[in-house]
Amino acid sequence: MSQGNSLLYGIVSAKCPRCREGNMFPKGTLYTTRFADMHPNCPCCGQTLEPEPGFYYGAMYVSFAFNVGIFLVALFILYQFVDEVTMAMMIGIVAVSVVGLLPIIFRLSRAMWINIFVKYEGPCNQISKK
Repeated sequence: MSQGNSLLYGIVSAKCPRCREGNMFPKGTLYTTRFADMHPNCPCCGQTLEPEPGFYYGAMYVSFAFNVGIFLVALFILYQFVDEVTMAMMIGIVAVSVVGLLPIIFRLSRAMWINIFVKYEGPCNQISKK
């Protein structure tokens, strides 16, 4: 399996889970006010990217896990460099990190969530359009 159609590549680059070629999100919108805009269907294979209303509520749990990871990493780093870690330090570092990474965490969470339910079928030119 090449890098272009691996599961990890598909999730990190937010590609369609069915063909791993079409983009889930419009290009150039990552750090704009439109970072949450999604294509309704894969531009390549036609896979619907919102299978049902409220489908991505489960992605909030994935996002929560990412944010807990950020908290733990920040706590570990602070304990390495600061004698006494205060609540204000933790809140400040975690808030800046989470807000700064919000568009990335949002997209990664959605890409991971849909990949749980929609299986890879092959390259776009080898599968039927939906």
